[in-house]
Amino acid sequence: MKKRKFAFALSGLLALGTILGACGSKDETEEKDTNTGTEETADNFSVAMVTDTGGVDDRSFNQSTWEGIQAFGEENGLEKGDGGIDYLESKSESDYVTNLNNLIRRDFDLIFAVGYALHDAVDEIAGQKPEAQIAIIDEVVDGRDNVASIMFRANEASYLAGVAAALETKSNKIGFIGGMQGAIIGGFQAGFEAGVAAINPDIKVDVEYAESFTDAAKGQQIAKRMYDSGVDIIFHAAGGVGNGLFTEAKERKQKDPNANVWAIGVDRDQYDEGKVNDDTNIVLTSVLKRVDVAAQEVAKLAQEGNFPGGETITYGLKDQGVDLADSRGAITEENLAKIEEYKQQIIDGTVVVPEQPEK
Repeated sequence: MKKRKFAFALSGLLALGTILGACGSKDETEEKDTNTGTEETADNFSVAMVTDTGGVDDRSFNQSTWEGIQAFGEENGLEKGDGGIDYLESKSESDYVTNLNNLIRRDFDLIFAVGYALHDAVDEIAGQKPEAQIAIIDEVVDGRDNVASIMFRANEASYLAGVAAALETKSNKIGFIGGMQGAIIGGFQAGFEAGVAAINPDIKVDVEYAESFTDAAKGQQIAKRMYDSGVDIIFHAAGGVGNGLFTEAKERKQKDPNANVWAIGVDRDQYDEGKVNDDTNIVLTSVLKRVDVAAQEVAKLAQEGNFPGGETITYGLKDQGVDLADSRGAITEENLAKIEEYKQQIIDGTVVVPEQPEK
C-alpha cells in the first residue's frame, strides 16, 4: 500500500492543556481538522501502550505517551485496567513481542508501541494479528494496514535549541549527548548543530553518544567531561541517560552557585528535572515532541472509527507538534525574539533544516 504522509491539526487538543513556547501560524487549508466534535462510536474504547526499556516514568518519551493516554482516559471516563487504559513496561527487548501479544489478548482496542526499538516486534505482531490496531511512536512500519506510524520533525525544534544555545553560551563551547546512534537521534543532532552554526559557525559542538537510553551513570560521566572542558550548555537526546546530565549540572551548581552550566531537555518539558533549589534551575529550555497530544489524537481517531492504519502521521513546527519549552526567564527577551524569527523562517520554508548530520 502506498504510504501517505501528512500532519494533523493539533489546535483543538492543545487547547486542553498548556501550550509551551510561542506558536507559529499555520495554513488552515493544508491541515485536516480532526476535532469536529464527532459523536463517539464506542462507549468503552480501550487504549494501552508498551514501553521501550526506558520504562513508563522515564521523564521522556514513554512518560509523555502515557500522559496522553491518561488524558484520553480522563476525557472518556476510563479507569486503569482491562477495558480502560493500561501499560506494560519492557525490561528488555525480548519483552516487546510478549507485551504486545499480552495486550491484544486482553482485547485492548488500540495499542501504542513507544520507540523505534519496537519496529520489528510491531511488524511481526501486526502481520500475525491483522485485527489489532497498533500505533508506533517515532518509527515507520511499512506495508501494514493495521499500523499507524507517528513521526516528529524533531530536527526543526532541535534547530531552535541550537540557536538558543549559540545565543546564550558564554564559552562558545556547546555539547550534545545522544543515546543510541541512528536516524531518530541523528535528526536531533543535525538540527541542533545547524542551529548553532546559523548563529556562529565557529562554535564546534562536542558530540558523544552513550550507546544507551537508560545508563544515567554514563550520561553523568559524559556531562562531567564536557563541562570540565569548558562546555557551558549541553543538549541531550538520550532518554534516561539525560538524568545523569541533570545530576552533574545540579551538583556543580550546588557546589558553586556561580557555575555557568546549563542543560537542554528533550521530548517533554524537563524543567522540573533541573531544579537545584527554589531559586535556581539548570534547564535552559527543552525540545518538545508533543507525543501526549499525538497519542490523544490518534486514540480519538481510532475511537471514531477513523484509525489511520497504513499511514504515516508527521508533526512539525508548522502544526505545533514540536516546539521549545518556556525558558522561564533563562533566555533573554532579545534572544527569544531572535529564536522566534528562525522559527517562522522554518515554518515559511525559508530555512530547511537538515535531517541527518554531515558525514
